[in-house]
Amino acid sequence: MAEKIIHFDTGTDIVGLFGSLDKNIKILEEEYDVTVIARENILKLSGEEEKISDAYKALEKMLKLLSNGERLDEQNVRYTISLAKEGSTAEIDKLISDCICITASGKPVRAKTFGQKKYVEAIRDNTVVFGIGPAGTGKTYLAVAMAVKAFKAKEVSRIVLTRPAVEAGENLGFLPGDLQQKVDPYLKPLYDGLFEILGADGFQRGMERGVIEVAPLAYMRGRTLDESFIILDEAQNTTTEQLKMFLTRFGNGSKVVVTGDITQIDLPTGKKSGLEEAAKILKDIDGITTVRFNETDVVRHHIVGEIIKAYEDYAKKMGGSTNGKQGKGHNHR
Repeated sequence: MAEKIIHFDTGTDIVGLFGSLDKNIKILEEEYDVTVIARENILKLSGEEEKISDAYKALEKMLKLLSNGERLDEQNVRYTISLAKEGSTAEIDKLISDCICITASGKPVRAKTFGQKKYVEAIRDNTVVFGIGPAGTGKTYLAVAMAVKAFKAKEVSRIVLTRPAVEAGENLGFLPGDLQQKVDPYLKPLYDGLFEILGADGFQRGMERGVIEVAPLAYMRGRTLDESFIILDEAQNTTTEQLKMFLTRFGNGSKVVVTGDITQIDLPTGKKSGLEEAAKILKDIDGITTVRFNETDVVRHHIVGEIIKAYEDYAKKMGGSTNGKQGKGHNHR
């Protein structure tokens, strides 16, 4: 049995490295069949020499993530290990180096996967971006972060976030309150991202000044939005007509991000989603691009990625769709 000793600074967050109940290190030990022990300012790796060498490369990058203000969790530990096994650990430095913005609590917002990095770069370089992929891939959150960054840099004068108020097995009319109170639950994911990045006070000030607007898609009809960063979320629940209406609302100096998951369509039976169709129709226009996510880009619990993959495999086996409403053609790269 071989051993390798790693010396680290006394200020290193060893508790953060090991994780709650040593979860992070247990993942590393299981993946490489090694043992990791912390003693004062050293880490000792024990196991077969080749496995220790591989585990060391992953551990080095985990320590680098920590030193750059990233909180280690199961998702980024497993992602780091997967890159190490592919021999791509050097690529992690590219993810670490690109901070989009800082949240109200001081947390840096960065792309956590290469799919997310491609998405962020696409938003930076294009006027209209379609972000298509499964839940948990950060499509909406990263779009909101890029909107805040553009607003603070005075590249746009306001942020507009919208969603179709499509019922997922519930009836809007039976919800209590006026129209705004009825649609607020549909818009909550948009509020959540803004709250985290701007803080409650920053969000409230933006709403009061009219530089932040969160509204149902129906409110977009008949408007022209100049110098705005506009995000349409849950676009798989728009019809062809609705999406065309939305995509003709933006004016000079604006940027548009359209996000959606075509495996989770809540439109009534017989209604076709306009999202995939729009991405195909507009694919050859300069300034418009589509970024597709897959289960490796999921930044929630790692089992969420496995669930998505299982449903996709089942859909391929059955030759249909995972939601039973849309036909073939919703492949994710």
